[in-house]
Amino acid sequence: MDIHLDYSNVMEVNVGNEHGLTLDDFKGLVPKGERILESLRKKSEDHSLEFYNLPFAEKELNEIENYAKIARNRFDSYVHLGIGGSALGPIALQTSLSGYYHNLSSRKPKMFFPDNVDPDWLNELLQHIDVTKTLFHVVSKSGSTAETAAQMLYFVHHMAKKMGENFYKNLLFTTDPVEGLLNRIAREYPIKCFRIPPGVGGRFSVLTPVGLISAALAGINIHKILHGAQEMAKLCNNNNLLENPAFIYAAIHYLYMRNRKNISVMMAYSNQLRDLADWYRQLWAESLGKRFNTKGEKVEVGQTPIKALGATDQHSQVQLYIEGPNDKVITFLEVEHFKENSPLKNHFTYIPEFDYLDGKTLAELLNSEKRATELALTNNQRPNLTIRFSSVNEANIGAFFFLLEAATAFTGGLLDINAFDQPGVEEGKIATYALMGRKGYEQKREEIEELFARKKLFYL
Repeated sequence: MDIHLDYSNVMEVNVGNEHGLTLDDFKGLVPKGERILESLRKKSEDHSLEFYNLPFAEKELNEIENYAKIARNRFDSYVHLGIGGSALGPIALQTSLSGYYHNLSSRKPKMFFPDNVDPDWLNELLQHIDVTKTLFHVVSKSGSTAETAAQMLYFVHHMAKKMGENFYKNLLFTTDPVEGLLNRIAREYPIKCFRIPPGVGGRFSVLTPVGLISAALAGINIHKILHGAQEMAKLCNNNNLLENPAFIYAAIHYLYMRNRKNISVMMAYSNQLRDLADWYRQLWAESLGKRFNTKGEKVEVGQTPIKALGATDQHSQVQLYIEGPNDKVITFLEVEHFKENSPLKNHFTYIPEFDYLDGKTLAELLNSEKRATELALTNNQRPNLTIRFSSVNEANIGAFFFLLEAATAFTGGLLDINAFDQPGVEEGKIATYALMGRKGYEQKREEIEELFARKKLFYL
């Protein structure tokens, strides 16, 4: 594992005393941080906070790899059915380690992650796969998630038309160990099930079968992913909090939230890493956006996470970041060593304006653009930090996932909120059930219909 946190550009010495932090700012949070770390340790020991133990949960890896080996030989396509944390982590693993163009290669299976219920999108996918040669991996802890249930019903209908009752042979479930609707189906049909450990929410589940099965199917070394996460877990368990990267990342964002910097931008200078920012958006928003603290007091805290891609978004967002409201903390993702390192050649010798690129590499250009953006932000007193990957590999990606999960737990502790629930999301789920006519939600549906009737008064 070789991944580092460079937070030089949030310090007062670089961005000035109005927007910069001092060592004393961090030291002031150490006593509370120590209590948070001790709480995290106790909860991991009694398994009430199971995500903290996931890097060391290697028992299932061989079973996952054996299943993946058989499935690769049997299926031409893989379709991952899930939403939110049940999809964003697996997508980020796939695109960072197997690449965006995996499906254009000769490798099998082709990998698809339709993480929505857009009917035309799902139908388009259906036109490009043979359902009789496709593995459908249904990921839902409860099995009752409306979107995932609908996806499953949609594809099972088309499978059953071609396969009859043998459709179950193309299904794989990852769900709760005991409870949930998928377990009820698996009692009727001999469907292979992998388990999501109790106490692990979707946005913290990427290092479970939720993320590791699709990774193994794509030929990614899942042992190395966990080994990288293990190394990072040791760093995030450091008693010296000023050398603990999870605490430092959390403290930076907590201190800036107190200073009304309520936007967190993650800007990857690598297309391979761009979907890590998608995963981060859910982790940060759903964990920290809370109305009440642990005492039941109304606080309405959180930071809005924004995704950006360098150098692309230098031409769309950076103008705002440099000259707009100073209300953001920007985290760059930087890669030191890319796989492609061949030099450019100026074949148009009659255009000397291209000569400065001659002999340089694309990696040099991309990282120069990152440093230029970093410099411009810093010179304009805009706080920024960098998570630097020596290269994009399994160990570093595993380390990144655990770093951000641990940092989220620390930040929740500093904010005195529960970072592991999502009551706002639950409210929307209930409304969806009511609108779709689920039994037991009739009164809620009446309330919603009354509300929408009033809305028609203000409609152009």
